[in-house]
Amino acid sequence: MVATSQWLKKQGISRQLADSYKRHAWIVSLGHGAYARAGDDVRWLGALHAIQQNPDCGIHIAAKTALEILGYGHFISANSNAPVWLMGHPGERLPRWFENAPWGNALHYASAALFRVPKRKSIGLTKREFGGMEVRLSSPERAILEVLYFVPQQQSFEETTLLMEGLASLRPKLMQELLEACASVKVKRLFLVLADHFRHPWRSSLELSRVDLGTGKRQITRGGRLHPKYQITLPTDFYPPTET
Repeated sequence: MVATSQWLKKQGISRQLADSYKRHAWIVSLGHGAYARAGDDVRWLGALHAIQQNPDCGIHIAAKTALEILGYGHFISANSNAPVWLMGHPGERLPRWFENAPWGNALHYASAALFRVPKRKSIGLTKREFGGMEVRLSSPERAILEVLYFVPQQQSFEETTLLMEGLASLRPKLMQELLEACASVKVKRLFLVLADHFRHPWRSSLELSRVDLGTGKRQITRGGRLHPKYQITLPTDFYPPTET
């Protein structure tokens, strides 16, 4: 686990006392404002748990990493060196010590206004415990929309289709709420293309009349094929559904 200066202060440990602990080699510094017990094998999950103690923190495990943790892919453990996907509130930044620490994992972070929700409110988040540390992460319903946010710049369309294929048990009520709150026309259209394509049972419960799909055309690839229903250009090797 990681202890931030703010957390130590709440426990009655001043910066001067923390410096004394450091001189006695009881704790080590991970960077400005962050410490760990000497000898602890600190991982990114412990760091995330620390920054999530701030009630204003919106940073959470997102996209593909959330899906993997929740069992919709190869499981990622605290000891895995797989890339880690995180998202936060618009304008929110990862602490510098978090970014610079040698976690052994490539970090993909985005602070994006993907959902239109009141300040400090989040939808589609859940919690999981790792070694006594509770961390917030996206539910599968929110995570797949976050995956689509990164298509095609940082996430391939081909892998995304494989992830979507395994999501046969999404909760339609939460999915409806997320689609209505989603601010990205591209994400919503691409999600519905794949939902129609795989004909998951929850798809028929979605009410598209309440989802703003915008106007005009969108594209995720040049020289692809325009989907006739959702007006988004897809790779030519993807065959859209025949129904309208």
